Amino acid sequence: MSTNISGLSLWIAGVASILALGSAAVRSQTLPDYKLHPGDKVIIGVYDDPKLTPQEMTVAPDGRISYPMVGELIAGGKTVEQVRLELNAKLKKYLSDPIAMVIVTKAEGNVVFVVGQVMKSGAITMNPTINVLQALSIAGGANPYAKLDSIIIIRSTGGTQRVLPFRYGQVSAGKELQQNIQLESGDVVVVP
Repeated sequence: MSTNISGLSLWIAGVASILALGSAAVRSQTLPDYKLHPGDKVIIGVYDDPKLTPQEMTVAPDGRISYPMVGELIAGGKTVEQVRLELNAKLKKYLSDPIAMVIVTKAEGNVVFVVGQVMKSGAITMNPTINVLQALSIAGGANPYAKLDSIIIIRSTGGTQRVLPFRYGQVSAGKELQQNIQLESGDVVVVP
């Protein structure tokens, strides 16, 4: 019984540190379909195991994380739940009934880029998604030299790139709203 109490105490301390990180972790957990990206920060732990207390780690550029007894695990492109289930399966070799947890604390790898004739070009961290108009707004809007009806979104998928047109005049007039797509991690919005 005292083993369970000490394990529970460690677990509670780990969860308390997670909660101290703020509402970003809680917000991320309410998104079951959120896929992890390189650069995302996660806390991984196993309930009631004093040797596997919660620890924060960053998803590596190759999409991998490393966890004791499991080794390397591909997390990039998988949902939080998929990673948790895979951890449970691998830990069953060593623990009788593991209860792994995976909590996203910062979605820093979920970025898009806005470049060209905008006030603030650069990377935008999405939590969890934004559309083209929102990205342009976050970038401070277009400068006076922008060609707003020639905006494109470059999307890389599986080694190929696609170009998606965005005509600001049409969308701002309430027409052809399907152009205002939800951006995906790695998209580049080009404002000529």
